[in-house]
Amino acid sequence: MNVDIIFKIAAIGILITVITQVLKKSDRDDIATLVALAGLVIVLTLVINMISDLFTNIKNIFNLY
Repeated sequence: MNVDIIFKIAAIGILITVITQVLKKSDRDDIATLVALAGLVIVLTLVINMISDLFTNIKNIFNLY
């Protein structure tokens, strides 16, 4: 596993947190919630791609299918 992915996820988390806090302070709670959900979807996309690569590698290692 590459350490860059961990840094990307952490950077996205920090960025989303800052944006969400700024929006909440300006009384835009609905938009802050949407931004938080968008950040969650982005991170889940990264993680799902990593899991897909993992299963592909396992399949190739054990010559399955």
